[in-house]
Amino acid sequence: MLQVVQLHKEYDRLQLKYGDPTLSSIYGAGCINNPEVMFIFMNPTGKNISSSHSWKGLRAPWIGTKQVWDIFENLGLLQSRIYLKIKNIRPEEWDYDFANEVYTDIQNHSTFITNLAKCTQIDARPLNNSVFKEYLDLMYKEIEIINPKKIVTFGNQVSSILLDKNISVSKYLGDEGEVLNGYEIYPTYYPVGQGRRNMPLAIGRLMNVLNK
Repeated sequence: MLQVVQLHKEYDRLQLKYGDPTLSSIYGAGCINNPEVMFIFMNPTGKNISSSHSWKGLRAPWIGTKQVWDIFENLGLLQSRIYLKIKNIRPEEWDYDFANEVYTDIQNHSTFITNLAKCTQIDARPLNNSVFKEYLDLMYKEIEIINPKKIVTFGNQVSSILLDKNISVSKYLGDEGEVLNGYEIYPTYYPVGQGRRNMPLAIGRLMNVLNK
């Protein structure tokens, strides 16, 4: 089991309200039983090929993309063999078996990957805070069910909404963190898209956090 399937129906309801009607929700995936770390990104886009209605396999973050997997390989959370295949195949060459192989490896590395909002958009247009807040109660349930030892939140917006206070990730460069309902939260630079330049900063910080 790679996903918290009991929450999917609610995520699909919110996809109809806030997502693109031609695309499907993308759910969190990986180790769902007390993982060492849970990574929370923003929201999925149509670049994730598993968001297509025709996709019949695992719907999980970043399937069919390349950039973000750099951070997991650098942190030792993804086999180099799998990482090299991700970097060398085209998005459409991801199949159901490979998607499962990737996330089984993420599971084996005691890691869970999710987005605060599961509503898939055509592109990376910004979402209003109010949309993210619609997902907060479900996010808290997801955290409670999975019960991670550490939580990494990417970017100012996600970190601020989850923690319910203004967060500037630039102030968290070592192993500093916050606490929410007993969980350790580590706000971190967003490492992909327009935040690609911050990938080295994110990796450096997370090496400190994971080795804490």
